[in-house]
Amino acid sequence: MKISHLVLACSLVAGAAAKEEQGGFPFMLPAEKPDRQLSSAMERLYDNYPAERPEKNELYTQFKYTKLEGFDYNGGNGTISRRDPSKVIYANGKYYVWYTYRNTPTSPKGAAKSSDTIPSADWDLSEIWYATSEDGFTWEEQGVAVPRPPKPNVGWRSVTTTDILYWKGKYYLYYQGFMEASGKRGDDCPVAVSYADSPDGPWTPHNKIVVANGAPGEWDQYSIHDPHPFVYKDKIYLYFKSDSGKRGDLVRMQGLAIAEDPLGPFEKHPLNPIMNSGHETTMFPFGEGMAALVIRDGNEHYTIQYAPDGVNFEIASITQSLMPNAAGPYTPDAFTNTKDGRGITWGLSHVTNATSWDRNHAILIRFDCDLSKDLHDPAMKKHNVYYKPEHFFKHGLSGAQKKRIAEENEKVHKAKK
Repeated sequence: MKISHLVLACSLVAGAAAKEEQGGFPFMLPAEKPDRQLSSAMERLYDNYPAERPEKNELYTQFKYTKLEGFDYNGGNGTISRRDPSKVIYANGKYYVWYTYRNTPTSPKGAAKSSDTIPSADWDLSEIWYATSEDGFTWEEQGVAVPRPPKPNVGWRSVTTTDILYWKGKYYLYYQGFMEASGKRGDDCPVAVSYADSPDGPWTPHNKIVVANGAPGEWDQYSIHDPHPFVYKDKIYLYFKSDSGKRGDLVRMQGLAIAEDPLGPFEKHPLNPIMNSGHETTMFPFGEGMAALVIRDGNEHYTIQYAPDGVNFEIASITQSLMPNAAGPYTPDAFTNTKDGRGITWGLSHVTNATSWDRNHAILIRFDCDLSKDLHDPAMKKHNVYYKPEHFFKHGLSGAQKKRIAEENEKVHKAKK
């Protein structure tokens, strides 16, 4: 062994021995990382999270839900659906939200049975509608904002999953523009946009693709879903998701496209995909960067993540599975180019398959949380949630699983005879 290596090894051993002399880890969990040898778990506790305890972590929360008033779903028969709400904004003395609205003669019947009037999926043959509210609980539906354009314009089959941008005195609605019934190929739906001088419209379609699909073989070659724009670093940051992999075994990841003008050109970030998990795309300004709700899909599902630069996201907290689907938060500083994002406390989300698959439709609901620097709600920060036994039994074995277990038991009994 070289002398320099020997000296280093001795110093490490001496340092370790000195730290061992400190005794056991403190009974009261230190707020700051202690100067001692730590296990990987304890290193992670202090290095990876904004605080040493969930209740002190501004990016940890529970979620509470409330049924909305003012929306009719035709008795839940699957012919009317509202889903994928935009960010909620405040203008003209009230809250505004836009969403995917489907009103068809039947519930979705699958791609093979779809037609010009029969939807293939819940979001097929849809338009973008909007509603307003004074309190965020009771909403008044205002009607269509963006109808399906005539063929062959982008979105002639369906316009869905919209989000709002306010930029230099104008409003912009970005949305997915379907060119065929969903499910027939790869859900080919690039991003289109319409603009207006007022949140009440009228909306003028740009009639051009603003964020295109990726090149053949790339992760976003078919779908650019959930366009989600912000004013950040003096530019427009538009986050999106895409499905990659084979149908039935898809991987959903998130990407980013940046522009200096709402109509483009948008340039996709060279590090795309910038997030490896999440079923939908929900971000909000927080501090100097961007935070994200990451739900359902991928290794890092059911986490809240943070990127100081809006690009390189890390897990900030692990939360419960009851996160809001397709969340559209009320985000007051979404368009202010803030360098100190304050976070969110409520918004709208959706519940899909609200009744049964033969009456498949989605409903809008409200969620509340404490992901805000300006709110301290201890009830939202609880991390030891109790569920009654009935809650667990609702998540029981399927018939196929019970059959498999019965067969396994039979094999065990035969082997023991």
